[in-house]
Amino acid sequence: MLFTGCIKKNIRRITVFILFAAIYIISFALYHLPVAAVLYPTFICSVLGISFLICDYVRIRRKHKFLTNIKTIDDLNTVSLPEASSVIEREYQNIITNMLSETNSVRNKAESKYRDAIDYYTVWLHQIKTPIASMKLTLEGTDSHLSRRISSDLFRIEQYVGMVLAFLRLGSDRTDYVIREISLDYVIRGTAKKFAREFIDRKLYFNYRSAEEFVITDEKWFSFALEQIMSNALKYTRSGGVSVYVRDGKYLCVEDTGIGIAPEDLPRIFEKGYTGYNGRIDKSASGLGLYLTKQVLDRLRHNVFVSSELGRGTVISIDIERYVVAGD
Repeated sequence: MLFTGCIKKNIRRITVFILFAAIYIISFALYHLPVAAVLYPTFICSVLGISFLICDYVRIRRKHKFLTNIKTIDDLNTVSLPEASSVIEREYQNIITNMLSETNSVRNKAESKYRDAIDYYTVWLHQIKTPIASMKLTLEGTDSHLSRRISSDLFRIEQYVGMVLAFLRLGSDRTDYVIREISLDYVIRGTAKKFAREFIDRKLYFNYRSAEEFVITDEKWFSFALEQIMSNALKYTRSGGVSVYVRDGKYLCVEDTGIGIAPEDLPRIFEKGYTGYNGRIDKSASGLGLYLTKQVLDRLRHNVFVSSELGRGTVISIDIERYVVAGD
């Protein structure tokens, strides 16, 4: 491909050379002059021309290899373009340099605005936690249907705040992952405790037997993913309940008896903003919960699978096989 391109680039010169050689040969033949006097210098010129073509091909090949390597470099500002071999090439390089300069300027402005937005929303999210905590303390000493209802709503607000904070952090280059061995039972019980009041108020069962597995992961982010899955299971379960169990020592499963997921929606449920058929039933669905769950689990190297049947419920399974260590 590259050699063909080199030939095409020099096709005009080759054509002119052949044309001139033909004119000389025809002229000598018409005047009955020795044609050999033309053929010999034509042969020498052909050898020289081929040599120049080879040199040109080697030069182009070297430049092509250099430019191909540049494609894999993220920051083109750290790369010097190869020396221009013509005026046109020099002009192209000037255009590329100007475009890079403008792109960097736009990118720096966008990054600055993004950092300002992140800083603002991070501060806002931490500030909003204060009145939420205050309201929870106020409700702590009361036990009525209204207080339970308000507590449940406050918990939902806390979840939404956590989702926004997770969304912001996932887009950041900085991570706060602490990978260590954690008790799966401890994480499941901690997550279930947060939803205990909602289970009781809605008269739904929670079925769970102690999990003896220990998993190597980040406790905070793994708990966040499990919380989102549990929240989703509760949101679409009207009767029955939710079961959490470890299957074959390989998968942590959250199974509900909810409305299920339509078959055509299953391939897209982890897409950002996608709500599908269930989103038309629940207008408050944002399509962010499962998207964030997938993003977090991907970063923790846990695969996640979904099986569902409309009207029968859904099972979400987290692959923990590669990260399970033997319990004591």
